[in-house]
Parts: sequence; structure tokens; C-alpha cells
Amino acid sequence: MDYIFLVFGSSLILLGLIGCVLPVLPGPPLSFLALIMLQITRWGDFSTTFLIIMALLAIVVTALDYIVPAWGTKKFGGSKRGTWGATIGLVIGMFCGPACIIFFPFVGAFIGEYTGTQQTDQALQAAVGSFIGILTGIILKLIISGLITYYFIIELIN
Repeated sequence: MDYIFLVFGSSLILLGLIGCVLPVLPGPPLSFLALIMLQITRWGDFSTTFLIIMALLAIVVTALDYIVPAWGTKKFGGSKRGTWGATIGLVIGMFCGPACIIFFPFVGAFIGEYTGTQQTDQALQAAVGSFIGILTGIILKLIISGLITYYFIIELIN
């Protein structure tokens, strides 16, 4: 039975790392579930405090992933149109490949902002904010999922 949990946990680690880039999958929570799978086996020996800290980090980063792109768009002068454009671009980009996940929100924010203001400078500024917000979210998720992956592998080896 331990091997089933181990295979399932390893699959969750991979899905968690993929989920850091694909917004459809919640990367850090999936990575955290891998720690739980390992804890259930005879290989896992994590403290309760460690698991609580990792769970909180996964939750916080996942929540920030939804907030940071909109915040970036607004911080750089974008409106609701720019935020909606970035969100729609992100959804469309998910179906077009990894590069589109980053590029389409930029284009969406630009189009959304431009249709509202008719000012290229402001639309471009909002698009840059959206791009920075999305990259920040991806980086934060990769850091947490990478940290969880590290502890998963170290615990598995020991």
C-alpha cells in the first residue's frame, strides 16, 4: 500500500510543478498533498508544525496568485477593463500552449485597456503591470512547489 501512496504522491509533485505554470491546476496545493501522501507511508516523518507551515504557504501563495495579476494591472494604471482583458487572455492562453499563458494576458490587458481609454501609453502600461503580476504569481508558486518538492525528495531518500 505504501508504494501506491508513493506513486500517487510523486504524481502529485509533478502535477504541482506543472500547475505552477498552468493556471488550471493549483500547483502548491497539489504539491502539498504529495507531502501528505508521503507522510502516510513509512517514508514520511514530517512534524505537524512543518506540515501546517507548508499548508499555510500553499494556501497563501495560491490566494496571492489570484490577487497579484489584478493588483499589478491596477498598480500600473489599469482599469477593470484591463484586468478583465488580462483574465480573458489568461483563459484563452491556457488552450494555446505555455508561451501563450504569459503572452495572451499581456495582449488581453492591452486590448481591454485600449478599448476603454483609446490611449496606447496607458494601455501598454496596464499590460506591463499584468505581465509583471502574472510572472510574480508564477515565480511565487514555483518557489513554494519547488521547496515542497525538495522536502519530498529528501524525505524519500532518507
